[in-house]
Amino acid sequence: MKIFGFAGYSGSGKTTLIEQLIPLFTARGLKVSLIKRAHHTFDVDTPGKDSYRHRHAGASEVLVTSSRRWVLMHELCGGREPDLTEQLMHLSPCDLLLVEGFKHEAIPKLEVYRAAMGESTLHPRDKHIVAIATIASDAPLDTALPQLDLNNPPLIAEFVLKHLGLAK
Repeated sequence: MKIFGFAGYSGSGKTTLIEQLIPLFTARGLKVSLIKRAHHTFDVDTPGKDSYRHRHAGASEVLVTSSRRWVLMHELCGGREPDLTEQLMHLSPCDLLLVEGFKHEAIPKLEVYRAAMGESTLHPRDKHIVAIATIASDAPLDTALPQLDLNNPPLIAEFVLKHLGLAK
């Protein structure tokens, strides 16, 4: 399994870019999975549903399954958040794992950067960033890293595949 991450500030376009890249990877016959780190409390369960009620009653794990999908919800119950390596143990085998968030992990990453957000770039502080995706109309950044057009997902997909040795 090859792993590639996406880092950037909230609102920079990471999710949209990944959403555009996944079909490009799967069209090449790759099995793609994703881990997304949320920076806040989130819930994938609906209040009032049985699984929600069971979790809130104190079950540490609830697995909901059907003929179309299954999901495992695990409550940390005050425990520490597992790191990326620990989370990998929960995934089925795949060809390519995309990681959104986990910006401090030692995995190759693409920084998604928009100058209009007014934030500084991450790459000077993260040696694992291998390229930066920006808006073509933004001024080029002062870096030796490859700068890719955020609005050109096929180009970015090709870069990721070449970087990981998956290009055919």
